[in-house]
Amino acid sequence: MMSLLSMLSSTLGIVFIVVLFLSSAVKIVPEYQRLVVFRLGRLIAAKGPGIVIVLPWIDRTLRVDLRMVTLDVPVQEVITSDNVPIKVNAVIYFRVLDPSRSVVEVEDYIMATSQLSQTTLRSVIGRSELDEVLSARDKINMELQQIIDDRTDQWGIKVSSVELKELELPEGMKRAMARQAEAERERRAKIIAAEGEQQAAEKLTQASETMERSPMTLQLRYLQTLREIAGDKNSTTIFPIPIDFLKPFFDRTRKD
Repeated sequence: MMSLLSMLSSTLGIVFIVVLFLSSAVKIVPEYQRLVVFRLGRLIAAKGPGIVIVLPWIDRTLRVDLRMVTLDVPVQEVITSDNVPIKVNAVIYFRVLDPSRSVVEVEDYIMATSQLSQTTLRSVIGRSELDEVLSARDKINMELQQIIDDRTDQWGIKVSSVELKELELPEGMKRAMARQAEAERERRAKIIAAEGEQQAAEKLTQASETMERSPMTLQLRYLQTLREIAGDKNSTTIFPIPIDFLKPFFDRTRKD
């Protein structure tokens, strides 16, 4: 009886050790992760997805996420090349392409990418003029993306996009830009009015040339003006009659 109990206890002990070994040795890695394995301090490989077998107490593992990371760059106070202080922030989209390098080459790749993005943002905006920042944001986004991607390539990271989010200007600069925009609108309005006057003058010149070639046209225009004036019944209009207008009637009377 005692031997049976000792055998049962030893069997349970062995089963417990096997279960503990399997729970420590078998790792399940999702599709969007990789398991970076170090054996006795040396890098073995990045394994997964699926079931991965490691050696307990010998192998050390780190999980690395391969999904796209959205990183907010905090607001940075920058002075542009034309000495205008502005506040700007951005958002960065990146992902890990080489899990092993993202663990070996840098301690915390997310923190490192964030710090690099902040310094790069200040540098690029600082050597740009305010008008360029406002009107050529796509160009600045591409320049930021290229610089950050080149620097993070050694960490096994691919930066796919960088976008400027918000741009805050000083109140004095906002008022100055509003006055500039208003002056520009007034300038365009004056130009349009001047072009209208020029076109009207050209049409009047053409009309006067036509009337000069045909005097009867001037008389018809005179009659049309009288008709327009006569439409107002609340006023009395006194107008002269040109002698040339009555000349045809005089000629007819003499013939009779």
